[in-house]
Amino acid sequence: MRAIIWSTAAVALLVAVYLALGGASFAPAKVADPCTQHNWRDPQGFQEVAQQIVLSSLDGAACKLHVSREDMVLALAKKDSREQFAREHGISNAKLEDLVHQGLLRAIDDAQAADALNPTVAGLLRGIVGSVPLDELFDLVDRLRGL
Repeated sequence: MRAIIWSTAAVALLVAVYLALGGASFAPAKVADPCTQHNWRDPQGFQEVAQQIVLSSLDGAACKLHVSREDMVLALAKKDSREQFAREHGISNAKLEDLVHQGLLRAIDDAQAADALNPTVAGLLRGIVGSVPLDELFDLVDRLRGL
């Protein structure tokens, strides 16, 4: 019987501490506005620069479509999800691809302006983005991630 009383007291104490620390007012974090201009951090290495380019390009495309960056990530994950996303938003696959390309080019420009990329690397990346179809670009990114 003592064990039950101690267990009940421990549970009551735990609930009281949880409530005292604001547990009753929990709200999920808001989704960031993709149209908000973000300052470039000081990236250390190509992987961090690439990460910022991807996030910036996702924000750019998401802003133009009035969706969240998270919705863009889910939409771009697979070819089927890209096609479904395009249908749901009344755009063609080509338009979606164009928006992603525009976002990538803008992000590369931002990276170069922030001195995160030198002009030679930025030019090379612009050439790749401008000439490689979206599906192949995603395959290339997956292969590079495995290196």
